[in-house]
Amino acid sequence: MVHSRRILIVEDEQDLADMLVYNLKKAGFQPFCAHDGPSAVQAALASTPDLIILDLMLPGLPGTEVARQVRTHPRTSKVPILMLTARADESDQVAGLSVGADDYVTKPFSMKVLLARVTALLRRVGGEVTGGASVRVGSLSADLAAHTVSVDGVEAKLTLTEFKLLVALMQAPKRVLSRNDLISRVMGPGIVVTARTIDVHIAALRKKLGSCGGMIRTIRGVGYQLTEEVGSPDPASSEIA
Repeated sequence: MVHSRRILIVEDEQDLADMLVYNLKKAGFQPFCAHDGPSAVQAALASTPDLIILDLMLPGLPGTEVARQVRTHPRTSKVPILMLTARADESDQVAGLSVGADDYVTKPFSMKVLLARVTALLRRVGGEVTGGASVRVGSLSADLAAHTVSVDGVEAKLTLTEFKLLVALMQAPKRVLSRNDLISRVMGPGIVVTARTIDVHIAALRKKLGSCGGMIRTIRGVGYQLTEEVGSPDPASSEIA
């Protein structure tokens, strides 16, 4: 099956870039490459890919800065980003997620796993709309078809993962959702990420929701809950509950 999805590969290691191109083409995608930070930003803005595979360590600009620039431009703000990192340290993963990456894979990686994550991310972009065309909880309103969220009528700029997380919570108001439940709903079945990944996304989501960020409550030892009332700032927002 031909996916016809264009994927920008940002990787300075030529052998790895060539391997990614080969395997993505074999899987039916249309990959193209940039080998440094500035070229990556230029390529993303010029072509608006369907997904970006982004190395963390790049010449010219680090991957975190590339992600930040991609996220702040209207044309590419919603393009899903899968970040590659050579280090499995939590701090590196948090750095990538905090600037807007939707998912990450650590090097060395299985090509089968990478392709599964790419497919899962693209599936989330075009995922089926369930439970109606929109959902509202308190001052929050989500348009499921347009993938937009408004806070008191003002649009909040969310990444794909942040949007999916918020919608999952909005569709189950007052219900406590565990991290595993959120991972399954947002990342898709069979996708393995750490609990910390969800925590980082929730922390970023709270900030972007401004005064309504307090609607997302941390339930220690369980997970997260969305309420209609705006609670006080949660000191445990980035901790494992």
